[in-house]
Amino acid sequence: MRSKHNSSGRSSTDRKKSPSASVHTLAIDIGGTGLKASVLNPEGEMVTERVRVETPHPCPPEVMLETLSKLVAPLPAYSRVSVGFPGVVRKGKIITAHNLGEDAWKGFDLADALTRQLGKPAHVLNDAEMQGYGAMKGEGVELVITLGTGVGSALFEDGQLAPHLEIAHHPFRKGETYEEQLGIKALRKIGKKRWNRRLQRAIKALRVLTNFDHLYLGGGNASKVHFELPPEITIISNESGMKGGIWLWREHRSTK
Repeated sequence: MRSKHNSSGRSSTDRKKSPSASVHTLAIDIGGTGLKASVLNPEGEMVTERVRVETPHPCPPEVMLETLSKLVAPLPAYSRVSVGFPGVVRKGKIITAHNLGEDAWKGFDLADALTRQLGKPAHVLNDAEMQGYGAMKGEGVELVITLGTGVGSALFEDGQLAPHLEIAHHPFRKGETYEEQLGIKALRKIGKKRWNRRLQRAIKALRVLTNFDHLYLGGGNASKVHFELPPEITIISNESGMKGGIWLWREHRSTK
């Protein structure tokens, strides 16, 4: 069983067995519009500013690998790699990649490819789930919704990651999905005011669906939320997507 996290996001097991000070983690956040990377120390803190480039379009796996290699080349040394990917990921393999080119990515083993490309062991997880690792407190049911090019989601209970649900592509309203109603295309089409009203409706629906104790709103468009939020809803920084990289490795360790 996975160890519980305390309010700082750190488990009692982690406190007793701190990783070596020499172990640094390269955290990569793959987005539909931008690729970001940073190096984390053993406490999950960034030791360098994030580097960023635009996501190439089209972006099949070989283009992604080449672009990431150039992106991370100037960063400090690291021992392992954590990657957040915008789609369904199972055991390092890509199942869906709606905003990067579905056909080229389906079944691609990104974890193995990055391990060979960068020469370091790599873990790959859905990007919203990796952001959740960096934000959650490990108490009750915690839902993460990322608002960017598309819509991402992650669900945790008492610090444990639930099986991935593609909430973004589930019907929401007027015959459209959450992503069609709240993604970047919808935001640009209808403007911030109407988009905020839609988001409020979505939060009500997600509250009924998950009975969350806390909801975290992340992603590049979370900064455009302009309505008053109750105490159980928090806007989180995009840095959570980086910092979650350290916890991804700890979760993998605790399940072995």
